[in-house]
Amino acid sequence: MASLYERLGGTYAIAGAVDILVDRLFLNAKVNANPGVAEHHGQPSNAPGYKFLVTAWSIKAAGGPDCYPGLDMVAAHDGLSITDEQFDAVAFEIEATLNFAGVPATERDEFMAIIESYRGEVVQAEADGEEASGTAMPPEPALA
Repeated sequence: MASLYERLGGTYAIAGAVDILVDRLFLNAKVNANPGVAEHHGQPSNAPGYKFLVTAWSIKAAGGPDCYPGLDMVAAHDGLSITDEQFDAVAFEIEATLNFAGVPATERDEFMAIIESYRGEVVQAEADGEEASGTAMPPEPALA
């Protein structure tokens, strides 16, 4: 069976979806309710680098070539105090983008399972501000 990377259409298809996704994330009120994320998303000049890093991460996560130069998800999200609600808002945008791009349900579900598997590395705060296990959603996957 072909890898998820191949079934998603490879680098160009993933890059196209990420282009749409990042534009959506930069405008999402729930995602940007987090001050650390909003600070990054408030700088339109950050979008191209963020698109590059998210594309490279997605390629690797889907079983394609390891071209991701960023930090692991814990380090990339450290200090952002991401909540489960904010993680869910990002996941919603990812799934909506995959739907918009016409990704079949099997591949969409497989990619969303990968995203969900990172919840513990990304979420670091509960909605009421209490610390939780895990870490936070980055304004961008930071470069190593």
